[in-house]
Amino acid sequence: MLWSLIKVLLFVAVIAALTMGAGMLMDMGGGLRLAIGGWEFSLGPLQAVIAVILLMAVLWLVIKLVGLLVAVLRFLNGDETAVSRYFDRNRERKGYDALSDGYMALASGEGRLAMIKAQRAEKLLGRPELTNLITAQAAEMVGDTKKAEAVYKDLLTDDRSRFVGIRGIMKQKLAEGDTETAKALAEKAFALKPRHAETQDILLELQARQGDWTGARATLSAKARSGYLPRDVHRRRDAVLALQEAKDILDSGKSIEAREAAIAANRKSPDLIPAAAMAARGYIADGKPKYATRVLRKTWEVSPHPDLAAAFAEIAPDETPAERLKRFRTLTSVHPDDPETRMLLAELEIAAEDFPAARRALGDLVETRPTARALTIMAAIERGEGSDDAVVRGWLTRALTAPRGPHWVCDTCQAVHTSWGPVCENCGGFDTLSWREPPVSSGPSATQTEMLPLIVGAPGSRAPEAAETPEPPPEAEVEDAEVIAEPTSGEAAEDPPRRAAN
Repeated sequence: MLWSLIKVLLFVAVIAALTMGAGMLMDMGGGLRLAIGGWEFSLGPLQAVIAVILLMAVLWLVIKLVGLLVAVLRFLNGDETAVSRYFDRNRERKGYDALSDGYMALASGEGRLAMIKAQRAEKLLGRPELTNLITAQAAEMVGDTKKAEAVYKDLLTDDRSRFVGIRGIMKQKLAEGDTETAKALAEKAFALKPRHAETQDILLELQARQGDWTGARATLSAKARSGYLPRDVHRRRDAVLALQEAKDILDSGKSIEAREAAIAANRKSPDLIPAAAMAARGYIADGKPKYATRVLRKTWEVSPHPDLAAAFAEIAPDETPAERLKRFRTLTSVHPDDPETRMLLAELEIAAEDFPAARRALGDLVETRPTARALTIMAAIERGEGSDDAVVRGWLTRALTAPRGPHWVCDTCQAVHTSWGPVCENCGGFDTLSWREPPVSSGPSATQTEMLPLIVGAPGSRAPEAAETPEPPPEAEVEDAEVIAEPTSGEAAEDPPRRAAN
């Protein structure tokens, strides 16, 4: 309210001042006389002031007209002017509108419309680093891979968009199944952006698939340094890769280096069963059975497994069944209620021909967890105790159709594997195999459903070699069942468990 009053008072004061000034000019005597080319003009004081004001307005207008004429001439000459800037801003606005429409069309799944909008935006903006990305993704959406690849190659020419172009071509090669080229492109992308998480994952997976364990370990270390991998996970996966390096070294005939690499892998991840078994065999070869026992017991405490028991048996391959039973208490005293421990103890008791003790060790596994191995052990116990052939045959018949028990199962795709590996053979996942019951218990057995693998095999034989032997078909298992159920007269004194294993 006060400000409105002040403005009114100022307006009245200005009008009053102008009025007084005009009155004073009219009362003044004299005036202004102008003579131009024989023309003479006499102006009073007020008229002179008005004439000056009009002259100044005309002069200002002439200056503006001259400026406009100069701007038009510069515009026609191609120079930047206010007029050209106006048209540029208008064109830029339309270009960004088209670019925005292209992104919206791409997000909506309208690939062809996105390509049209991107082409229009390119004409208006002249910014290929922006429009080419929409064009490439839209071309992939509509299935025009050649167009997409050509656009990605154009992105390679600019330093700012080179990584995007390499990444786009790399994904195309992955979709085509060209893993060799994809790996080379992933390495280039990794060199440009070593902290890019997606590139790290793709490169690591491709290196693992192709057996480049050294490169995979370097990529894994970079991933850990970037903070994308917890320390314990990094140690576990680095141990997996180190184990594969050790296996490659062993295949090349360098047994000493392989043993050292396996021991290093076991130290990184003591719960990795294959690493523990290989490290134990390395200690056995070095004449250090106590170290081998310590490694196997530590891993057995985490997860009892037949491969660990097989490696433990190799520490003293020439011992008697009674001596082996006593020595194996180092393992059987740990997790005594675990099914693997109970079956192992039952097998050892069968080897010592103490069939009642074997039955007690097996307990109720044939009822609570009737796997093929448990049922076959029960058949061997019945045979050793002199039960009727029909009883033995009944247990073996159940074993043929029973679940196979724990396997190496992929946590991602649930594929079952007969032996451990760093990469899933089905989905290509890295470090996804775990020893557990499969969702559907079918397929070949990881332990080949052979009885007594520790006490009837050749001394010094290794479980991994046995695991590579193809499992006999069901017909062969039926023949084995008949051999146990119907022995010849000369076989009565032979060790029944041994025939079951054969």
